Amino acid sequence: MQIPTVQDPERMTGLYLFDFGDWTAVGYTAEEVGLLLESEQYRDGKVYRIERAAPDGSMELRGVSTERFQLESGMLFYCDSEADARRDYAELDRRADEQRPPTRAFLHLADRGSDVTSGRFVVALVYPAEFDADVSRWLVELDYAGGAWVEGGTSVVTDYYAQQNDILERKQLWSRQSESSRSREEVFASVKRAAQR
Repeated sequence: MQIPTVQDPERMTGLYLFDFGDWTAVGYTAEEVGLLLESEQYRDGKVYRIERAAPDGSMELRGVSTERFQLESGMLFYCDSEADARRDYAELDRRADEQRPPTRAFLHLADRGSDVTSGRFVVALVYPAEFDADVSRWLVELDYAGGAWVEGGTSVVTDYYAQQNDILERKQLWSRQSESSRSREEVFASVKRAAQR
């Protein structure tokens, strides 16, 4: 695999390299990679996250399975009282407005039902699984400590969906990258360009 030469390679850290087979392109956002993988034409491409880039153009890459872009993961913050859950929901919502998350996500405040003996109310933060480490770092940076107890991962999100919770409030959270992601048309028009940014 040939890594394209780019000016100021350090700015590529956190973005993605897409290996199309016959060529590679560097500088995609996660949303843009998702668009490529959804297409019939590029669904077999290989994806690498750029963990670090040096001034000499060398890059530390981490391979990412295409399945990671199709799975959802999340953090569920459980509370026994609705008042505590509403406070935690409002706090995370406010902080996400002040410092956007590293990926698009949604935030729910849900009631799991009167038959639940512990953690009846839950603040659910759900996002693409590829961003587990980034979202964890973001929550630490925010110093967010919601819920009496917390669960996280792909399986807890699957269970959350299966439980038929009563959603009391919901909000879409937009990422820092959402602003810089291009449209589907722009992404597909530039696939042969080695440096996407």
